[in-house]
Amino acid sequence: MSAITTKFITDHKLTNEMSLEELSQYAPEILEFLTTSVPKVDKEKRRQARDRLQKGYKFSKEQAYALIPHERIGRSKNQVISKEGGSEAGEVNICQVSFDNTCSDETIKETVQRIVRDNLSERDVKAISRTLVETAPDPVVGLSRLSRLRRELQTLNASEKIISATKILEITKESNKIQKKRSEQRENEGINFPDHFSLESVKERLDEYNVSNMPDKQALADVMIMLCIRPAEIKNLRIFNGGVTGYAKNRGAQDILRVFRSLEKNEERARQLLTWIQEAISSRQLRDPEKPGSTYLSTFLKKDEFISETKSRKLLLPSSLRKLGSVFTSVTHGPKNPSKANTYASEALQHSPDNHASPSKRYIIVNMRKRGEPYNQAEPFCIFDEN
Repeated sequence: MSAITTKFITDHKLTNEMSLEELSQYAPEILEFLTTSVPKVDKEKRRQARDRLQKGYKFSKEQAYALIPHERIGRSKNQVISKEGGSEAGEVNICQVSFDNTCSDETIKETVQRIVRDNLSERDVKAISRTLVETAPDPVVGLSRLSRLRRELQTLNASEKIISATKILEITKESNKIQKKRSEQRENEGINFPDHFSLESVKERLDEYNVSNMPDKQALADVMIMLCIRPAEIKNLRIFNGGVTGYAKNRGAQDILRVFRSLEKNEERARQLLTWIQEAISSRQLRDPEKPGSTYLSTFLKKDEFISETKSRKLLLPSSLRKLGSVFTSVTHGPKNPSKANTYASEALQHSPDNHASPSKRYIIVNMRKRGEPYNQAEPFCIFDEN
């Protein structure tokens, strides 16, 4: 497969300097070439060809998938069609957009730019939306992709008809069903954390960090807990005058200033630590954990000592850091009653101030215990009573 891929690249003089759109124009031809050369081009053969592109010719992952797309992309019922239509026999030309199971924000931005630039029809946009969903690993990711697609279309002032064409009702229902089931599982299981990530341990490290040194993955994780944030919020978050802006949930909407509520009560120190991490990411001393499919933080949280310490198969995830932060922040600020604990948790999570309901259970189900306290003595952190 490597030799066949090499021949095609050499014959067509393709390079890693070419754009995704330029490369995607060769997708039908290389797929036909591979099929002609090898009787059955399955998922594994495609993977081998993409590996050859990345390792042998230094193509990026996005470029490799643009040239050799996911096996579901191609001349199928759900292919993405161009506005030019097809031949007399009903054959249509595929719109040169390729998606894979990681599909970055940048890929979606390029797709939206093409939709607006070429004035694609509602039918075309529906086909693109369906393809985005079908190449996603599950309906939850598929719905997230459609949401990003709509936000980008709104940013470029696309018509309401085009934006509505991205909505797929059955995917929304299926995603909601899956997320509800996952939430119920989390509520029953709770989150166990090793002593290394106890409130006492995190607070001690935050107090000791010297911002003149280069931060590591541990510092990144601690700052995420401190500010109760998602990976996607790290680079854009801003703290000033008792307020915080730059939350991922506000993308495409007005960036509302929210009250500053943090595990680190000193606003200046919290801003200093955040800036420390942001500058390290900008200078590439730290990897950007925001990128879809990134395993940077996940790998760190799976360290053997963390797993052996918890004596549990339930591992901490990057999303767990934000949940630990919501509970740790509420505890640190010393609520005098459940109502106040609710307020602190809501402010730490940066829920809308107009939403007076309790924070969703899935954010605050943490099996709270002090450092060194046995796991069988941990108790679920709750901010409401039986009533």
